[in-house]
Amino acid sequence: MSTYPKAIIPDSLFDDPEREARWRARFSAPRVSLPQWSHGDPDRSLYVSNASGTWELYAWHRGTDSHRQVTDRPNGTFHGTLSADGERVWWFDDTDGDEFGSWVSEPFHPAGERVRELPATHAGYPAGLELGEKVVGLGMSTDDGVTVWVTREGGEPEVVYAHEQDGGLSALSWDESLLVLSHSEHGDSRHPALRVLDVADGSTVAEKRDGEGKGLDALEFPPVRGDQRLLVLHERRGREELLIWDVATDTETEIHLDLPGEVSADWYPDGRSLLIAHTHHARTSMYRYDLESGKLAELPTPAGTVVGASVRPDRSVEYAWSSAATPGLVRTVSDDGTDQVLLTPPGERPPGSSPVSDVFVPVPYGPNESVHALVSRPEDAGDGPLPTVFNLHGGPHAADEDRFSAYRAAWLDAGFAVVEINYRGSTGYGSPWRDAIEGRPGLTELEDVAHVHDWALAEGVTTAELSVVAGASWGGYLALLAMGTQPGRWAGGVAGVPVADYVSAYADEMEPLRAYDRALFGGAPDDIPDTYRECSPLTYVDAVRAPVLVLAGDNDPRCPIQQILNYLDRLAQREIPFEFYRYDAGHGSLVVAETLRQVAAEIHFARRTVGLS
Repeated sequence: MSTYPKAIIPDSLFDDPEREARWRARFSAPRVSLPQWSHGDPDRSLYVSNASGTWELYAWHRGTDSHRQVTDRPNGTFHGTLSADGERVWWFDDTDGDEFGSWVSEPFHPAGERVRELPATHAGYPAGLELGEKVVGLGMSTDDGVTVWVTREGGEPEVVYAHEQDGGLSALSWDESLLVLSHSEHGDSRHPALRVLDVADGSTVAEKRDGEGKGLDALEFPPVRGDQRLLVLHERRGREELLIWDVATDTETEIHLDLPGEVSADWYPDGRSLLIAHTHHARTSMYRYDLESGKLAELPTPAGTVVGASVRPDRSVEYAWSSAATPGLVRTVSDDGTDQVLLTPPGERPPGSSPVSDVFVPVPYGPNESVHALVSRPEDAGDGPLPTVFNLHGGPHAADEDRFSAYRAAWLDAGFAVVEINYRGSTGYGSPWRDAIEGRPGLTELEDVAHVHDWALAEGVTTAELSVVAGASWGGYLALLAMGTQPGRWAGGVAGVPVADYVSAYADEMEPLRAYDRALFGGAPDDIPDTYRECSPLTYVDAVRAPVLVLAGDNDPRCPIQQILNYLDRLAQREIPFEFYRYDAGHGSLVVAETLRQVAAEIHFARRTVGLS
């Protein structure tokens, strides 16, 4: 095994004890996710929290306000749900973050044993789980493709679907008679089709596909027994919109909302109204939409971003909210409009941070007229050019938003301005913007990054000598690619869990991501080797001129470790300084102490790179 220069992890980032305590508290202060609940017993809820120092699952009984930590694993647990009656907690048991494993369950109350669920099924990457009172649907993905099983009345699992192309479970009707699959038998997992199966015998009831380049996403059936209307997201007019598909009659009704941006939705308990989550320019608003009258009523929520929302049986709306300046809160707004905090974790609140401002940088190409960026500056910043980190989000189908980020706040405390860019490939700006990277990923996004960087240079925000490009996952891939294709722009680069050698990454990554890459690139590496070569950071490693920090997990199934080592081997042959941080987990860490070490290593590296320390 090659020996690489190790990243330096300082004992503290700041000489000022107050500032040091503040940045660490934003990560370590207890936080909670939006709780889910059992529809059979709405008092029983499940949420994720870092209260133990590791993100784990917690059971909450609302009637007694009792909280219990359910899982306790060295590398944390993030994926869980409740059985239909609320009696058991299901959670996904993988190995040290490798995302490959099986579902297990244990009692909601601390009595009884933990068991592996459906042991007759094989292990894999999770591809959907639907828990009914009498029916369980389970999907698993492996290198051989996806398999879906159904159990009825506690019987043995029966395979109702198997295919080499990516897919999985999406929804189960409340009467447990219909099961919805998302599939890509047409070869494009980025724009899936839907199939509805009869639970009784696994036969096909209905199909829906909108054609090339237009995906469908099944949200859910209304919580009304016998109601076979399925809420679906479509993109027929170049953005995500809603329709209701009546599976029983195979008819549909499109919902036309006079709102810019994109939407998602949830049902109200009676199936007569929808909770609309509307995203526009990196912020969220929520509405109640009456299906009969077509009336749209805005719910009183603060300005910022909602990262999850659902409607309780009493029609109150629970939602997780934050803004760039205000750490996250789990709130509830009642049917009469009263808004209050729902769930407060123990201990002190995380310290706040600075707001973000919007910048729209014009571009000389489509499909939109400008690139939207979010810019934040340290509170004590002067007027001159600042050290600036251009932090590129992962995904690529995600977006930077006006939400709280302890990571962003740490950079601000360290004296850096932060620029976050919703480049082509990001969600929330229409389907053509999201899909503009097809056939040329990486290089397309970096054209947008270059335009925003040019804006920052022209406005005196920063200089090339003070500019650091950073990101994790897809953002880490873009950071490495930027270091080789835009060497004159960057004083240094930070790449967390990146794609570094795309051909090798494709060979080793989990099959759902291989399917995604085939759809994104237009084929596998053997089919279009020149495209993969053109879009791989390894191709440009000899052009890298500035220092690089790379962080990687040993068990990462998304950006596997070997392809990163291939890149570092090439980098080591040259005289460009670089550092490597390797840790024993998967695609990121759920352990707060580990996260603190990684962030400290990143910021300390960047400060040295731009001459701050």
